[in-house]
Amino acid sequence: MSRGDLSEAEWRVLKGLLPIEPENRGRGRRPEQNLSIVNGILWRLRCGTAWRDVPPKYGNWNTIYRRFRRWSEAGVWEAVSVTLAEIMADTGHYSIDSTTLRAHVSAAGGKGGLVDALLAARGAGSPVSFTVWLMPEDAPSPST
Repeated sequence: MSRGDLSEAEWRVLKGLLPIEPENRGRGRRPEQNLSIVNGILWRLRCGTAWRDVPPKYGNWNTIYRRFRRWSEAGVWEAVSVTLAEIMADTGHYSIDSTTLRAHVSAAGGKGGLVDALLAARGAGSPVSFTVWLMPEDAPSPST
């Protein structure tokens, strides 16, 4: 199990929320392998990489992508999130996250610097000017 993968307890909760695949569904990964597929989906969402970059230990990237897409179109993820939120509310478990970063004094609009020079070079802060073109009356309007 890698960092970020579902634990057995988390998988037991999530497993019941996923759709049941038909027995005679043909080729491809069996529903028993959904844990590695879900871990692959979570890895990809956590890292923000392309689907092709999902490590092979989770399975074929295309299988993981297709399962994610099929479940997304079927509304599985929305149902999972609502159910998990209800479970958390019933048990009193809440997760609130807030991040605060202090910025350097120059990030607060301090005096001078490269950014000000670049903005001045492109005319930022200068008065707004409009260009108006007069068209002959018999010319078609741009919206037609």
